[in-house]
Amino acid sequence: MQQDQCCSPRFKLKMLHRKTYHVKDLQGEIEAHTDIYHNLDENGQKILRSLEGSDDAVLLQRRLDNMNFKWSELRKKSLNIRSHLEASSDQWKRLHLSLQELLVWLQLKDDELSRQAPIGGDFPAVQKQNDVHRAFKRELKTKEPVIMSTLETVRIFLTEQPLEGLEKLYQEPRELPPEEKAQNVTRLLRKQAEEVHTEWEKLNLHSADWQRKIDEALERLQELQEATDELDLKLRQAEVIKGSWQPVGDLLIDSLQDHLEKVKALRGEIAPLKENVSHVNDLARQLTTLGIQLSPYNLSTLEDLNTRWKLLQVAVEDRIRQLHEAHRDFGPASQHFLSTSVQGPWERAISPNKVPYYINHETQTTCWDHPKMTELYQSLADLNNVRFSAYRTAMKLRRLQKALCLDLLSLSAACDALDQHNLKQNDQPMDILQIINCLTTIYDRLEQEHNNLVNVPLCVDMCLNWLLNVYDTGRTGRIRVLSFKTGIISLCKAHLEDKYRYLFKQVASSTGFCDQRRLGLLLHDSIQIPRQLGEVASFGGSNIEPSVRSCFQFANNKPEIEAALFLDWMRLEPQSMVWLPVLHRVAAAETAKHQAKCNICKECPIIGFRYRSLKHFNYDICQSCFFSGRVAKGHKMHYPMVEYCTPTTSGEDVRDFAKVLKNKFRTKRYFAKHPRMGYLPVQTVLEGDNMETPASSPQLSHDDTHSRIEHYASRLAEMENSNGSYLNDSISPNESM
Repeated sequence: MQQDQCCSPRFKLKMLHRKTYHVKDLQGEIEAHTDIYHNLDENGQKILRSLEGSDDAVLLQRRLDNMNFKWSELRKKSLNIRSHLEASSDQWKRLHLSLQELLVWLQLKDDELSRQAPIGGDFPAVQKQNDVHRAFKRELKTKEPVIMSTLETVRIFLTEQPLEGLEKLYQEPRELPPEEKAQNVTRLLRKQAEEVHTEWEKLNLHSADWQRKIDEALERLQELQEATDELDLKLRQAEVIKGSWQPVGDLLIDSLQDHLEKVKALRGEIAPLKENVSHVNDLARQLTTLGIQLSPYNLSTLEDLNTRWKLLQVAVEDRIRQLHEAHRDFGPASQHFLSTSVQGPWERAISPNKVPYYINHETQTTCWDHPKMTELYQSLADLNNVRFSAYRTAMKLRRLQKALCLDLLSLSAACDALDQHNLKQNDQPMDILQIINCLTTIYDRLEQEHNNLVNVPLCVDMCLNWLLNVYDTGRTGRIRVLSFKTGIISLCKAHLEDKYRYLFKQVASSTGFCDQRRLGLLLHDSIQIPRQLGEVASFGGSNIEPSVRSCFQFANNKPEIEAALFLDWMRLEPQSMVWLPVLHRVAAAETAKHQAKCNICKECPIIGFRYRSLKHFNYDICQSCFFSGRVAKGHKMHYPMVEYCTPTTSGEDVRDFAKVLKNKFRTKRYFAKHPRMGYLPVQTVLEGDNMETPASSPQLSHDDTHSRIEHYASRLAEMENSNGSYLNDSISPNESM
C-alpha cells in the first residue's frame, strides 16, 4: 500500500512541486548572500592592492577568481534549474493527463469489444455484428493518430529531461520518509506510455481476432443459409407435386400404371435430396463445433427441413405402395382385371392366399376350376376313345394348348416376357400375382398380333388355372419359376429341339453341365403335365428316377452331361417324355392332306395322320380308324406300318414299296420275334396299369425315322390294355408346331 502511494502520479507531482520549491529557496539563499559575496570581493580587492607584487597577492588573486567563477556558475545553474522545472511541470501535467485519458479510453473500448461477443446464431445477426465492429474499427482508426502522437511527444519529452541530475545537484536538507522517496517524473511518464502502447496493441489484436471470428461465421452461416434455401426450394417443388396427387381411389384403373411410373420418377428425382439434407446437417454441426450456437430460427428451420424430407419420403413410399396395391387389386395385371373372364351366374372370388376360385350363384357351389376350364376338361373326354395313350395325351394337350392360345406364342416372345419379369432364379417361388403379371405380359403381346383370337382376361385366367392344376394341386398360391417355365415352354410354338435346349439350359450350371439332381427337377416338372391329365402311368409314372438313370447310362455314367448328350437322349424319345414329340406330330398333322383313301372308312383324301401298311401294297388307314383300332379284312395289327403327318414324297413312296416287298416274304413268327419299340423304354414300377417294357429293346436308327416306327403297328394290338406303344413321325422332330 505504501509502495503504491509512492508510485502514484499525485505523489510524483507533489515531489516535483517540492523540488521546485527547494530550488526557489536555494535561489533566495543565493540572493541573500550576494552582499556577503560583494563585501568579500571588495575586501579582497583592497587586500590585493595592498599586497601588490608579493607572492601572497598572486595566491589571493587566484582564490578571488575561483570564488567569482563558482558564484557565477551557482547563480547560472540555479536560474536554469528553476526555469526548466517550472516549464517541465506544466508539460508533464498535460502529458500525464493525456496518458491517463488514453488508458481510460482503451479500457472502455476493450470492454465494449468484449460485449460484442458471442457470435450470433444466424446470418443477419452476424451481419449486424460485422457492421457494428466495422464502425468500432473505424473509431480505432480515427483514434490511432492521437495515440501515436501522444506517445511520440512523451518519448521526445523524456529524451530532453535532465531531471535525473536534479537530485545530484540538490540534496534535501532533511531525510524524507520512505513513501516520499518515489520514482521521478521520467520513470512515471515512461511507464504510463508503455501501458498505453501495450493496451493499444492488445485492443487491436482483440479486434482482429473478433473480426476473424465474424468473417468465418459469416462464411459458414451464409453457406448454411444458401444450402437451406436450396433444400427448401427443392422440397417445395416436390411438395407441390405431392399436393397435386389425387386420392388413389379416384384414379382411373387404366391410369394406375402411368401414375405409378410418375411417382417412381419423382422418387428418383428427390433421391439426391438426401445428400442436401446431410450437407445442411453437417454444416450445422460444424458451426456448433466452432462454438457458434445456432439461433432459434435456424434450429427451427433445420428441424422443419428434416421433418419435411422425412414426410416427403414417407408420402412417396406410401403412394407407391397404394398404387401398387391398387394396380395389383384393380389394374390390368390384377385379379380384379380377371373378374371379366367369367359371366352369367359365375363370380370370380379370391382366397386369402390370392388363389382364385369360382362361385355359381345358381347352384350355390364353388370350385377351383374356371367354368371354361371345366367345359374344356369335359370336352377332353371325347378323346378317351383313342386307344393309344401317347396320341390320346398329345391330342388332349393339343386341345388344351389351343384353348390357352399358347400355340400362338413363339419361344422368343416367351423368353422376352420371362426376362422382362426377371424370372432367373428357377428355384424361387412365384406367387399368384407374379404369375398373373407375367401371363398378362405374354397375352398382351399375343393380343397385339392376334387381336381376334386372344381374350387377355380369359386367357390369363385359364392359363393360371391350368398351371395351378398341374403344379399347385393343393392351391398354396405358389409354384416354382422352373415349373412355370416348363409349363409355358412345353406348350408354346417352337421347334422341338429348341424347347429341349431351353429347358436344359434352365437346369444346367453356369458351365453348361447338368447333374442327376438338376435333370431330375426338369423331368419331374415335365411329367406333371401328362399326370394332370391322368395319363402318367403310360409314361413311366411320377417316379422320374429311372428316366434320370437311363439318361446318364446313355452318357456312359458320366457325373454330368452337356446339352448335346441330352439332345441325343431326347431324340430317342424316352418313355417319360414321348408325349411331347407326339404333341408336335399331332400339331403338324392337323392340316395335312394325303392323296390316299382309307381302306377301312374309305375317307379320301385322308386328313391328319396317314398310316401306310408295310405288309400290303396300297393299304392306308386314316387316324380315326387307326386310333380306334379298326382293321380291314386281311390286315393284322401286328403288321408293320409307317406314320405320315405330311404328304409323302416320291422317294418315300419308293422306299416304302421296297419295304413292303421285303416284308411279303416274312412270316408272322418273324414279326412276333422281332418287336421294336417306338420310344426309349424305361424300366420302372408304374402307377395304374402294369406296363412292363422290354429291357432288351434294340436301339433305333436315326438315319431312317420310318424304320424307327414301322414295327409299331404290330405292337398296338398286343399293348391294347397297357396303352404303351407309340409310333414315331416321318417328319423332323425339330419341326415347329
